[in-house]
Amino acid sequence: MEKDQVFAGKKLKIQPFEFNKEVARVFDDMLNRSVPFYKESIRRQSQLAEQFYQPGSRIYDLGCSHGNLGILVLEQFKEKPFKMVAVDSSKPMIEKYSKRLEKYDNASQIDLVCGFLEDIQIKDASVVLINLTLQFLDMKKRDDLIKKIYQGMNPNSILVLTEKIVHASKELNDLQTQFYTAFKLENGYSELEISQKRDALEKVLVPDTIETHEKRILNAGFAKFDIWLKWFNFASMMAIKR
Repeated sequence: MEKDQVFAGKKLKIQPFEFNKEVARVFDDMLNRSVPFYKESIRRQSQLAEQFYQPGSRIYDLGCSHGNLGILVLEQFKEKPFKMVAVDSSKPMIEKYSKRLEKYDNASQIDLVCGFLEDIQIKDASVVLINLTLQFLDMKKRDDLIKKIYQGMNPNSILVLTEKIVHASKELNDLQTQFYTAFKLENGYSELEISQKRDALEKVLVPDTIETHEKRILNAGFAKFDIWLKWFNFASMMAIKR
């Protein structure tokens, strides 16, 4: 695993964050050191995918990056057939995902799509997975995307959504940010790296409150909503369509 040093050196000008080749190359290290309980979250998502998958339907992984979750789904299903559509707007991520799939005999069950989420047609879905992706979408498009997902899902299907979040209370939001900064320092990032990455993500990653997510999801038509994993300013949510 190549170490993430994207923001290690002092930069004269901070460019907006993007999922380019440099980020794709070190993305596993970036995830493991920046996202609390990342491995636990995607492992359980692969198990939820198997439990809710309806034979002949589709799993959608929206914002699939370089395929950590998709590969876990391949391993979780074993010889059991399924169909997954994995979507990401980053060409370097899709290229890395495609390379990783080469060693799997059942890799043909995953269709890779390089494109924007708002342009993807969702149909006959029994499982939709979105990890740390909605937060990068224009806020004006988020409601419409969730509605489109709902409309393309079969009855008794599941949506699983993991996002960085904010709290409506400044006091609690500051507390969450304090612990998240400590988490990154404990994982070897310097204060310079943390500061420069925060600046790069400003206006690129715009998080919502949990209440906003819940309202958006229930307004789209989902019958049930729950938070199944939370760590300060990160939350994994699920919603059931009946």
